[in-house]
Amino acid sequence: MTDENQGKTKRIADPEEKKEEAAFDITLRPKKLAEFIGQEKIKENLQIFMQAAKGRKEPIEHVLLYGPPGLGKTTLAHIIANEMGVNVRITSGPALERSGDLAAILTNLEDGDILFIDEIHRLNKVIEEILYPAMEDYALDIVIGKGPSARTLRLDLPKFTIVGATTKISLLSAPLRDRFGNIYHLNFYEDNEIGKIINRSAKILEIQMKDSSADQIAGRARKT
Repeated sequence: MTDENQGKTKRIADPEEKKEEAAFDITLRPKKLAEFIGQEKIKENLQIFMQAAKGRKEPIEHVLLYGPPGLGKTTLAHIIANEMGVNVRITSGPALERSGDLAAILTNLEDGDILFIDEIHRLNKVIEEILYPAMEDYALDIVIGKGPSARTLRLDLPKFTIVGATTKISLLSAPLRDRFGNIYHLNFYEDNEIGKIINRSAKILEIQMKDSSADQIAGRARKT
């Protein structure tokens, strides 16, 4: 097999590997707050806000999660969607390059849906300005035409919740940050919490593990 063919084979295999990794992550990912280990204060607050939103029959207020990578921001977004009984759409700041990219997502949301935006600090200014009325008024402003004859058409959007995640909250603009009703900082995990996560995963995968083994792994996990 030539080097060229080897490269082609690798490119063909990669998507399947990614699918397997994604399926593996889904298997281990907690689906409810009660299953999520650690971040107790955040869980307590989210539970209160979600119950209140359900009582009002409205979406939960927009949520911003910030902290180092590997602490569960994506998992919490999925849990919020599961607990609220709605769908979750996933994108990222770098993926939303043009206004049409965001408009296509917003107009396909359903009432109550969660839009998870990872690396939200990397949104460009144009996308941010489209988000402002979408987050505040559930509206999408579309500019038709150019120059003096240009006009703005406002489209109503379903009521939805943005869950933003960032590792660099200092890079988030103040106007965007102010539009989040719930802002939470995720802390590093204690060794005993990581041990519980390891034991939970081992149980799901039907792997026998001694507590001492889980403790040793936890001690090398760099708090994430």
